[in-house]
Amino acid sequence: MSTRLLSIIRKEFIQIWRDPRTVAIIIILPIMQLFLMGYAATNDVRNVPMAFWDQSQTPASRALLDAFRAAGYFRIAYEVDSEDQLRALIEEGKARAGLIIPSDYGERLADGEAQVAFILDGSDPTVGSTALSSARSIGQAHSTRILEERLAALGMTDMMQQPLDVRTQVWYNPDLVSAYFMIPGVIGMILYAITSVLTATTIVRERERGTIEQLIVTPIRPWELVVGKILPYVILAFLDTFEVLAIGHWWFDVPVRGDLGLLVFTSGLLLLSGLGIGLFFSTMANTQQEAMLMVWMTLLPAIFLSGFFFPIEAMPQVLQWLSRIIPLRYYLVIIRSILLKGAGLPAIQDEILALALFGVAIMGAAAARFRKRLD
Repeated sequence: MSTRLLSIIRKEFIQIWRDPRTVAIIIILPIMQLFLMGYAATNDVRNVPMAFWDQSQTPASRALLDAFRAAGYFRIAYEVDSEDQLRALIEEGKARAGLIIPSDYGERLADGEAQVAFILDGSDPTVGSTALSSARSIGQAHSTRILEERLAALGMTDMMQQPLDVRTQVWYNPDLVSAYFMIPGVIGMILYAITSVLTATTIVRERERGTIEQLIVTPIRPWELVVGKILPYVILAFLDTFEVLAIGHWWFDVPVRGDLGLLVFTSGLLLLSGLGIGLFFSTMANTQQEAMLMVWMTLLPAIFLSGFFFPIEAMPQVLQWLSRIIPLRYYLVIIRSILLKGAGLPAIQDEILALALFGVAIMGAAAARFRKRLD
């Protein structure tokens, strides 16, 4: 490695550590994103506040309430005396669900014709759909338990055998913990977002200060300037990756089942795209604000269309086609497969090939444009 290139790299590291905002973005922001995504961005619906109106006041009605309470999905928060009170609690947002048990619940249950009303706040469809499914499952399980008790009391245990037994198995994430899905995505978002933003702004910052012209007239070759400016961010991006991976594993218990060497290699391929985007926009922007705005115009669609938050299969067909030109989409499949499934190269070779093609194309185009700008 030439002394000129080492000088550029050393100069870039000095500028990074002298800028508190850049240091905060590199060190603090990934940790903040990790804990926010690990705790806040979750699809697990638990402890939904529920109000109930028990007009029956019988052991049977209390057993039904105990079934809802024991499941863990609902928290019995309020007891009301009328439907108007229940409606007021839901309108005020204090309760998200309501259960109305009629006065003749005990008698109708004995006749096998009991009905209860379950009211759900559907203003949040994500929570509402999961809570609705949970309520139905609780009701079915409680009904089956009552039926089994009656058959056992009549000595008809042979009729308790179900004609079909569906035994479910959940692989790779048995407890369906959302953090296992979100934290690998945070690594991809950090690699993609931070490197592109910092690369774009740091080169534009040289132009704002007038130092880019001083570098051009020196004996430094254009490729040395490009490599020297982006290599420090490659190193820092990998440090952020291992930082998030270590905290995610030790704090959130995210499994690491695959080959870390393969993970590092594929992360480097994603870095080509992120650094290339930053380098490309740095040749177009005149100020750091312009550079950040241009980068965020590509980052927001990338985050939403990559499968980071929402499944691609649930999107309209047009958006599914559009997601195919987003490198982050392929990396998220790769990192989740490596960490959660322990997948090897044959299982993810198509995604690796796509990521490599995008990375080489984007970085090649950006480097050519940047070099032409210098010449």
